[in-house]
Amino acid sequence: MTQSEPYKPKNKIRIVTAASLFDGHDAAINIMRRIIQSTGVEVIHLGHDRSVEEVVNTAIQEDANAIAMTSYQGGHNEYFKYMYDLLKEKGASHIKIFGGGGGVILPEEIKELMDYGITRIYSPDDGRQLGLQGMINDLVEQSDTSDKLTFPKDKKINGELKEKDVNTIARLITIAENEHERFDEIFQSNNTVKNDEVSPVVLGITGTGGAGKSSLVDELVRRFLIDFPEKTIGIISVDPSKRKTGGALLGDRIRMNAINSPRVYMRSLATRQSNLALSKHVNEAIDVLKAAEYDLIILETSGIGQSDTEIIEHSDVSLYVMTPEFGAATQLEKIDMLDFADLVAINKFDKRGSLDALRDVKKQYMRNNHLWDTPQDQLPVYGTIASQFNDPGMNALYRAVMDKISEKTESKLNSHFKGTNELSEKIFIIPPARTRYLSEIAENNRAYDKTALQQVEVAQNLYAIYKTLESVSGIMLSLSKHGIEDKGLRQAQTDTETDTNKDLIKMLIAEFDRVKLNLDPLNWETIKGWSDKVNRYQEPVYKFEVRGKEIKIETHTESLSHLQIPKVALPKYKAWGDLLKWNLQENVPGEFPYTAGLYPFKRTGEDPTRMFAGEGGPERTNRRFHYVSMGLPAKRLSTAFDSVTLYGNDPDYRPDIYGKIGNAGVSICCLDDAKKLYSGFNLADKMTSVSMTINGPAPMLLGFFMNAAIDQQCEIYIKDNGLENEVEKTLKEFYGDSERPQYYGEIPEGNNGLGLMLLGITGDKVLSPEVYEKIKHDTITQVRGTVQADILKEDQAQNTCIFSTEFALRLMGDVQEYFIENKVRNFYSVSISGYHIAEAGANPISQLAFTLSNGFTYVEYYLSRGMDIDKFGPNLSFFFSNGIDPEYAVIGRVARRIWSKALKNKYGANSRAQMLKYHIQTSGRSLHAQEIDFNDIRTTLQALYAIYDNCNSLHTNAYDEAITTPTEESVRRAMAIQLIINKELGLAKNENPIQGAFIIEELTDLVEEAVLLEFDRITERGGVLGAMETMYQRSKIQEESLYYETLKHNGEFPIIGVNTFLSSKGSPTIQPKEVIRATEEEKQLQIKTLKNLHEAFNTDEILENLQERAIKNENIFEALMEVCKVCSLGQITNALFEVGGQYRRNM
Repeated sequence: MTQSEPYKPKNKIRIVTAASLFDGHDAAINIMRRIIQSTGVEVIHLGHDRSVEEVVNTAIQEDANAIAMTSYQGGHNEYFKYMYDLLKEKGASHIKIFGGGGGVILPEEIKELMDYGITRIYSPDDGRQLGLQGMINDLVEQSDTSDKLTFPKDKKINGELKEKDVNTIARLITIAENEHERFDEIFQSNNTVKNDEVSPVVLGITGTGGAGKSSLVDELVRRFLIDFPEKTIGIISVDPSKRKTGGALLGDRIRMNAINSPRVYMRSLATRQSNLALSKHVNEAIDVLKAAEYDLIILETSGIGQSDTEIIEHSDVSLYVMTPEFGAATQLEKIDMLDFADLVAINKFDKRGSLDALRDVKKQYMRNNHLWDTPQDQLPVYGTIASQFNDPGMNALYRAVMDKISEKTESKLNSHFKGTNELSEKIFIIPPARTRYLSEIAENNRAYDKTALQQVEVAQNLYAIYKTLESVSGIMLSLSKHGIEDKGLRQAQTDTETDTNKDLIKMLIAEFDRVKLNLDPLNWETIKGWSDKVNRYQEPVYKFEVRGKEIKIETHTESLSHLQIPKVALPKYKAWGDLLKWNLQENVPGEFPYTAGLYPFKRTGEDPTRMFAGEGGPERTNRRFHYVSMGLPAKRLSTAFDSVTLYGNDPDYRPDIYGKIGNAGVSICCLDDAKKLYSGFNLADKMTSVSMTINGPAPMLLGFFMNAAIDQQCEIYIKDNGLENEVEKTLKEFYGDSERPQYYGEIPEGNNGLGLMLLGITGDKVLSPEVYEKIKHDTITQVRGTVQADILKEDQAQNTCIFSTEFALRLMGDVQEYFIENKVRNFYSVSISGYHIAEAGANPISQLAFTLSNGFTYVEYYLSRGMDIDKFGPNLSFFFSNGIDPEYAVIGRVARRIWSKALKNKYGANSRAQMLKYHIQTSGRSLHAQEIDFNDIRTTLQALYAIYDNCNSLHTNAYDEAITTPTEESVRRAMAIQLIINKELGLAKNENPIQGAFIIEELTDLVEEAVLLEFDRITERGGVLGAMETMYQRSKIQEESLYYETLKHNGEFPIIGVNTFLSSKGSPTIQPKEVIRATEEEKQLQIKTLKNLHEAFNTDEILENLQERAIKNENIFEALMEVCKVCSLGQITNALFEVGGQYRRNM
């Protein structure tokens, strides 16, 4: 790869950057936008999950030269073509389109897209040949065009401005920036006279950098659009230019959700000069928006210093935004804007000292403006939390802003918005008094370890005295509950021939009793009971209880050489200190601290294999599930959803949605889809378990799943009681001549049709309420499985967030409360996931630390809601990635040990809650597109790590997943890896094979302490949520990813077949023989299913009831269980947006 010098642009270039719709992969576009900016370009960055319309509207409003997109989630053909067509339709075909998607976009697709008109799609080979800077140079050079080419000198603009023609407005502002004289000539010659009936008002918003101005502007805009349904708003947002390169990051749009409205125009300007908060062309930009007759114009500056008041010269009403963290009160005297601002917002009012800050700022404002007689509560200073949905402080500020506009101007913007006198109050996920919870856990666990070492020392001294007693007396002594057996001691003293020995024995007994006072009685019981424990494992059959049921397990297996191989091998230690240390830090599987595993023995008849599937419509994935589980007694189904579903949307013919339906996952948008997906599998059977990889809309998918399981049992009841004819009659009455929902295509072998009888209707419509409620209760207490639902990890790594973080966490809590109240004991309400953290680039220690810290955050949140840890603890599960790094050999045992010590000693939880259950998946990041056959070798080693470490379930990736959706052949090979280890590998017959290895013990201690140190670092940043605000986790993940990629690139970290041991052909990137994508028929059938659902049910009332329950702070999931029967995923998502708020992206 060549290293290139940055290209030097000849013109001022503006480029919009984003990741495509329903695509959370933002790491690549973040790297690209940084390089584009450092090449001297003004970058308008939108972040991930952006629709074509959003991107195109932004590019036109910003008068961009080009759009640069990444697309890693499929649907790229439709997405890029739709973008090209929409630009053409909107009169902006001059805007160039660039894109990339790694190996996801195939060479023939690249050619097809570029032939269609896309300027360039970059391939992995382009990256290797040109390097990152070389690619960006090519992109910037092709975008380096003169503005004069696209705006004729004699163009008449007056009418177009009045009609708010966005192209004209955007082009005029660009000309004002680049050719000021030409702007005057065009603007003045077109008689842009102000309409007396329209008097646009300019609201100037300024403040310090990092005060949250963009979020605050977004919240003001949202309220304005609700308050004035017919009015329009224009926004000019200014960000600083880089003095060295001339580039600029125009990043305000990324934080704004409300601006995606036809009534809003936004333009980002770079200052194009250093040390100033405004562009020198702001006046012209305001004039253009005034001529276009926008009712309200917001001018937002970049971050300013204490003495900057430039905004006053350009605005009718001014708002100064600050934070509580301004230092001593005397600093306020230096802030000039407190002399001139009409209103002051103290944003981020959840920060410590905010009430004191509010008092001090009010006093300073009163002094500066001589308002001595004005009561403090009437001063125009407001505490706000703009990042919090429906914040009362923001409501009060908005009403005050509009009232001030009415007071100071002649505008007709008389607000009807209901303000409030309430102060902003942070809805705390974690109570402020508990923000040190992670360091408390670290201190707790270290204290346990310290105490354990002290106890080990005591036990070792006791053993020395004991052995000395035996040696002096010549008698084999035995142990009792309180010490050494009295009978043995008496005999020792009687049989001793000399007084000296008698005195020595007496002294030793006294010393033994004295030392034993320092030993915890439970530890004495451990020492005393060791021989009995050994004997239990040496017996042919081991007996233990699980939930009151006695389990019998054979303790040995026989090899082909007729040796008896123990399933659990115990240490041969004799010294009590060694035995106690092993019991306190390791112990046998099934006993605290669960280092070796959660249960005494592995479950027989159910290997930890999970069958992963998800592609096309529900019917295709159902067929795959039946294929991969054929002949296996346990059905452990793991479901991947398409990106449309992952983001809570419905299928649609709109091209940027249509292209993603059923690609890289299954399309599920309603209850009938869920019924078809899992048809033929009895979801209430103890040998069936279902895992759903879904996060943002997890409560809705869980509602679909639970109702599908309930209706399956209703079907069984209907058949058992001969009620089929009555059901058919009900269906005929409901649907009449309309087409009923059906399973499309051939039902696969093994599918007995369970779940299909009640398509289009639910059990409560055909059975009596008493019968239905009993079936419902029994079913939800029996279903086994997991829903991922880990929203903290999404914000830190994967980006499939759809709701505001607070609302998403509330939904998680509501699900858990529902589980407790309805005794749902076998289904995990969350799978706290490290897998996606690792896939985003984290090393194994960061993966483990961030995942456990997220888990403890959920514990603290659920406790703050009054839930019992013994009731919710067992509903928590974990999900890790397994690579080849040495730390992965111990990731499970360290996780179990940290969790159990904290849950037992810090939180006082019972043994069931102490058990950390986890699923593990081999690393997707270690799958390479070169020499793909070698991937199975890596996967086998990772699977071996996982099985030796006693994981609870395991998914092995297919070798070809680096280049395509896995085929049936590659999936079979992946499953064979696990089967060969579990069925053929001799050492795997033993269930604790890594216990006792010096390196494993050393690694365990090293990783455990490294995780606890990370807990302390997170605590320093205010706990998990505080660290997320400063993007600590995300930044660390990206740093570690870059470190790995650098070593991989320069060859310091050898990867066979990738950067060393290359084949004679140079190990080129392999192209897939078969590309698995959803078919046109499958996509259309999904849209048809959705259309039929919407036509069959009137959902207005039930959705309003859902919103009302959310507003009243009642349990939302309880309502969702009913809503999910008749509503589609997109309907529910949009209804909840209105009461819970949308996720706000971060830069």
